[in-house]
Amino acid sequence: MISRETEALILRLYHAEKWPIGTIAAELSLHHDVVRRVVDQDGLPRHRIIRPSIVDPYLPFILETLKKYPRLLSSRLWRMCWERGYRGSPSHLRHVVQGIRPRPAAEAFLRLKTLPAEQAQVDWAHFGKVRIGRAERPLLAFLLVLSFSRWIFLRFFLSAKTECFLQGHVEAFAAAQGCPRVILYDNLKSAVLERKGDAIRFHPTLLQFAGHYRYEARPVAPYRGSEKGRVERAVRFVRDSFYAARTFRDLADLNAQARTWCDQVLDRPLPDDHDQSVRQAFTREQPLLLPLPPDPFPVFERVDVRAGKTPYVRFDGNDYSVPHTRVRRGLSVWATEDAVRILEGNELVATHRRSFDRRETIEDPAHLEALVQEKRQARKERGVDRLTRAAPALEAVLLELANRGENLGWACSRLVRLLERYGAAALEEAAKEAASSGAVHPRSLEFILERNRKASGRPPLLPVDLPDDARLKNLSVRPHPLTDYDALAADPDPFHPNKEDDDDHDPACTCPVA
Repeated sequence: MISRETEALILRLYHAEKWPIGTIAAELSLHHDVVRRVVDQDGLPRHRIIRPSIVDPYLPFILETLKKYPRLLSSRLWRMCWERGYRGSPSHLRHVVQGIRPRPAAEAFLRLKTLPAEQAQVDWAHFGKVRIGRAERPLLAFLLVLSFSRWIFLRFFLSAKTECFLQGHVEAFAAAQGCPRVILYDNLKSAVLERKGDAIRFHPTLLQFAGHYRYEARPVAPYRGSEKGRVERAVRFVRDSFYAARTFRDLADLNAQARTWCDQVLDRPLPDDHDQSVRQAFTREQPLLLPLPPDPFPVFERVDVRAGKTPYVRFDGNDYSVPHTRVRRGLSVWATEDAVRILEGNELVATHRRSFDRRETIEDPAHLEALVQEKRQARKERGVDRLTRAAPALEAVLLELANRGENLGWACSRLVRLLERYGAAALEEAAKEAASSGAVHPRSLEFILERNRKASGRPPLLPVDLPDDARLKNLSVRPHPLTDYDALAADPDPFHPNKEDDDDHDPACTCPVA
C-alpha cells in the first residue's frame, strides 16, 4: 500500500509533467505495476507518445480483417501482411494486434439462489493416473453438490463409464438420505448422447435411473460452466484442500479419506451466509429431499464375452476361469467394483473378485480340478477302450477290479504293457482264465501269460529299454568269431609275458581280450 500523498504525486508527474511510468517508478523507488495501477484507477486516459511505425500502412488492412475474423491468430495476420510487403518482426505485429483486437464485453453474472432440496449439480474431475500392478488406470472423482447447503459428496473411481457414474449417484443419495428434485449436468456422454440446439437425446440408462429416483435430469447449455458454478468451484476446492500432497494405499483407502474429509468440511461457513455453517444449512435441507425408493437402482457393468478352447473368459484386460463345460460358448459378464459374475443366460456359472490389474489370471481351483479329473478319466477310458477291443474278456476283469476299488488307471497301464509284450490272443486267453478263477489282478495275468509262454516253448521275452538316442538306435555291431574264444580256452596261460600277442595281428579281432 502507498500513501495518498504518493498517489497524488504519481498522478501529477504523469498527467502534468508527462513523465513516463518507468521514470516515475525509478524516481520514487516503486514497482512500475504500482504506478500503472494508480494511473489506471484514476480514470483519465493515458497520454501516449505516438511514433511512426512500419506497421502503420497495414493498420487499415489489419482492422478490417479483425472485424471479419475477431479470433484470427496474430501469426496468420503477420503472414498475410508479409505477403503484402510488411517486413517487421512477428513479435512487433503481435504487440500491435493485442492492443487493437476487438474484445467482447465482460459478462456479468447474477448470484442465483435455490430453494432447499431443489437442485444439485454433478460433474467428473480428472486427477491423473494411478498404477495398479502392471496397469495404469485413470483416477476420476465423482462430485455431487447440493446447491442450497453446498453439501459435498466425493467418490473416486478408476473409470468414467456410465456404471461408475450411476454408482456415484446411488452412494451420494444414500449418504444424503434423500434425492434433490433437479440435477444439473454438463454434456458428458454418460448424460447426453447427442445435442442439436434445444433437441437433446439423453442416455437411456440415465433416464431409467432418474425415473427410479423421481428426479429431473437437466443439462446446462454447451460451454456454459457458469450455470453449474457450485460444482465447478467444488472441484477446485477438492484439488486444493483435499487431494494436494495426499498419500493413499489404494482406492478404498482414498475413498475412506474422502468420506472423512467431506464430514469435516461441513463445519465451514456457508458461502452465501457466514452466520451459519454448511452443516446447519444441510440440517435444514435434508428433511425436504425426496425420499429414496425401497430398493436402490441396480448398477453393474454388462459385457458379452466368449469362452475359447480354454476355460477362461477375458474381461477388462484380465482372464477369469469358468467351468470346463462352458467352453466354446457365449457368456455374459456382470461386474461391479468388487466382484465379477459370469452367466450363461440367466444361470450363474462363476463368481470372482474384481481385478483392476492387467494380464492377471483369476482362477477358481474347483474349475481346474474338475478339468484335471475329466482329463484323467478320459485317459483311463481311452485305455479301457483299447483293451476291450483287443481282448473282449478283459471287460469282466476290469469290472471286477472296479468293484474291488482298485486303481483302474494303474491297472489299465499295466494291462496295455502286457498287451504290447504278449499280444492280443495270449492276453485274451489269460483274461478268460483270470476271470473264471477270480485272480484278476494285473500281476496274476502276467503270471498266467508267463506260464503259458513256458508251456508252449516260446523263447523268453527280453525287454530292451534303450535311451532315446539316435546314435544307439543307428549303431551297427559286427559279430565276433567264436573260434578265438575256443583258442583261448585251449591255451593254459594266455597272458604269459614271453608269449607273443597275436591279437594285434589278427585282422578278424575287433577288440582286445580282457
